[in-house]
Amino acid sequence: MSDIEIARAAEMKRIKEVAGKLEIPEDAILEYGPYKGKVSYDYLKSVGNRPDGKMILVTAINPTPAGEGKTTTTVGLGDALNRIGKKAAICLREPSLGPCFGVKGGAAGGGYAQVLPMEDINLHFTGDFHAITSAHNLLAALIDNHIHWGNELGFDTRRIAWRRVLDMNDRALRQTTIAQGGVANGFTREDGFDITVASEIMAIFCLATDLNDLAERIGKIIVGYTRKKEPITAGQLEAPGPLSVLLRDAMMPNIVQTLEHNPAFIHGGPFANIAHGCNSVMATKAGLKLADYTVTEAGFGADLGAEKFFNIKCRMAGLTPSASVVVATVRALKMHGGVAKDDLGSENVAAVKAGLENLARHVANVQTFGVPVVVAINKFIKDTDAELQAVKDYCASELGVDAVVCSHWADGSAGTEELANKVVDLVESGRDSFTPLYSDDASLWNKIETIATRIYGADGISAEKKVKDRIQELQDQGFGHFPVCMAKTQSSFSTDPNAKGAPTGFTVPVREVRVSAGAGFIVVITGEIMTMPGLPRVPAANSIHLNAKGQVEGLF
Repeated sequence: MSDIEIARAAEMKRIKEVAGKLEIPEDAILEYGPYKGKVSYDYLKSVGNRPDGKMILVTAINPTPAGEGKTTTTVGLGDALNRIGKKAAICLREPSLGPCFGVKGGAAGGGYAQVLPMEDINLHFTGDFHAITSAHNLLAALIDNHIHWGNELGFDTRRIAWRRVLDMNDRALRQTTIAQGGVANGFTREDGFDITVASEIMAIFCLATDLNDLAERIGKIIVGYTRKKEPITAGQLEAPGPLSVLLRDAMMPNIVQTLEHNPAFIHGGPFANIAHGCNSVMATKAGLKLADYTVTEAGFGADLGAEKFFNIKCRMAGLTPSASVVVATVRALKMHGGVAKDDLGSENVAAVKAGLENLARHVANVQTFGVPVVVAINKFIKDTDAELQAVKDYCASELGVDAVVCSHWADGSAGTEELANKVVDLVESGRDSFTPLYSDDASLWNKIETIATRIYGADGISAEKKVKDRIQELQDQGFGHFPVCMAKTQSSFSTDPNAKGAPTGFTVPVREVRVSAGAGFIVVITGEIMTMPGLPRVPAANSIHLNAKGQVEGLF
């Protein structure tokens, strides 16, 4: 059966019953229908002094069209930890509509390792993304309205830093001209759209610890500059109040269930290739306070999601990961070893071995942070014993880590029971000595260079003079202590998406830097990465429709 058929055939339990596995009282759950809900602020505050459980990060090799299954593995591992008697919760990001209707599809797991209700989660869910989009665009409207009614703050309309957002892939909106049609419509200027998951409001939403922190962070957003290049903030526009109102309910973590009726928090959803790629701090802390083990993921490969999870989220929220799982598939390793997608069905042990250099660099990168690692081999039907054994042998002999074959897509938690036991062994060994990659005191240029050389394997970084000057300007303005959030292709360690494996001998070109003063980091845009994606020639939207019963078909 397809993922959506498996999800539709499942018998769900009421969300209050599922929440009871974490001993959350029924009156602390705000229901959005019978099978999804939000956990109230008051209850989360009441458990705030409890000790934290153990946190496991699931990351992966560089993604390929062959698929890796990071979210599926996260769900399978969470289910398996519960299966072996551990009190475990899962923390995931909310899917964006852009990929759902584009090429990547949804993000609710797959096969018998899914979160439910799958269709709701992948579409409008509880409306969080709509609230974030509305809050972001309200701020944009306040800026142009302020300029229209006299521009008391002195905005230089050539230096407006706040673009608009939409939760959809739409390349036609990357660069726009607004306020055309005469004086009644404001002052004509160039503008543009990013996708909602790249919004600083999304980043703030996911990093804020409570509503007060949310409002404070919103007030620090730099929305533009005067002619003297002095920053103008959202606080000066009195934006924190109305934006917080729009985000109030959305800020409560969402709780749903897996196919095996285990609790999963799904909250926030920044992309990892253009944003920081982690679910909300509020949801993660809820899991840590309520469960003994919290399994979470960070987007795309470890060069993006895991690096940002460690350097940004853990640093800001004071979190300490106990272990990490690096997900790989034989199919993806063969692609990194030079095999075309159409030829992946044939056994090719040599290609698997060639592609293992990609896995090796990701494992080494995670270990650089002092986090112990186990490799999860997400098994596909056509994988051969020889191919799987090649991965296991390499991990044992060359990397010194265990590699476990997992069949959670087909077998649910039974297929990840061995992985769960390995994770428990890692956690209980106490081998974690987590340390971020760079210090707060390092210069912005040094932070960018450190990530490029130590995580990506680059020889160095490059930038035009105007970009270097901007980096120095941000340093001089007091933002030098911020971590950096790299915007880079997810398909390669380099900025060339076609450079598979573990490329060397390259330089990372820094094209632009943006300050996210509210989120508390500097966005560094490299290569040709776009903050508003486009749809492919044949988008997934072409196959999505309602059947005669009014059910969704084609969503994956």
